[in-house]
Amino acid sequence: MRIPLRHGLGAIAAATALGPAAAQDHALTLYGGWRGGGSFQSTTSAGTSASLQSSFAGSASLDWPFDASRQVQLFGSWQSTELPAFGGNPAVPMRVAYLQLGGTNFFEGRIGRGPYVVGGLGATWLSPDLNGLSSEVRPSMNLGIGYQWPLAPSVALRFELRGYLTLIDSSGNLFCSGGCVVSVKGDLMTQGEAMLGLSFAF
Repeated sequence: MRIPLRHGLGAIAAATALGPAAAQDHALTLYGGWRGGGSFQSTTSAGTSASLQSSFAGSASLDWPFDASRQVQLFGSWQSTELPAFGGNPAVPMRVAYLQLGGTNFFEGRIGRGPYVVGGLGATWLSPDLNGLSSEVRPSMNLGIGYQWPLAPSVALRFELRGYLTLIDSSGNLFCSGGCVVSVKGDLMTQGEAMLGLSFAF
C-alpha cells in the first residue's frame, strides 16, 4: 500500500511539532524558600513547647509527564535550623530533610503554565547536631499550590506555598541514643514554606 507523499510529509511535520513540546513536559526545578514551624513539647516541663526557628530551605524537584495536565514529581528539600532552649533542654541545631514522591496538576490544562496544585508522600529526616542525640526518620506528606510563569521556551519561574506534615508519634525521648541530654516529644510536626523556583524543561 502506497501512502500519498503529502500525507507522509504532514505526519512528519506533526511529529516534529509535537516532539519538543512533549519533551518539555520533563523539568528540573531548583527552589529557594523560607520555612517555619515544627513544634515540640518538653517531657520534663508540662505545657512547655518550642518551634524550630524559621530559616532558609533549599529544594529540588524532578517532574515527568503523567498526562497532558499532570506530572509525577520527585521532591527533595533541606533546611538547617535550630530548636531553641526550652523546658530545661539546651538549644539543639537541627537539619530537616524531606524526600517525597507525588505530583502536580495544572488547572488550565497544559503542563508548564498557570496555576497548579502539588503534593506528595514520603519521609522526613530529622538530624540534631548535638552529642548524645540520634537522627530520626518519620513518614510525612506535603501539599501546596503554585503558579508557573514561562520566561522562555525551556525556562520558567515557579511560585509555591507548601505545607509539610510529619508523623512524629513519640511520647518522649525523641532523638535519644544512650545518655540523652534533651527530653522532647511530639505527635505531628507541621511546617509551612514560601518558595521561588527556576524550572528548566527538557
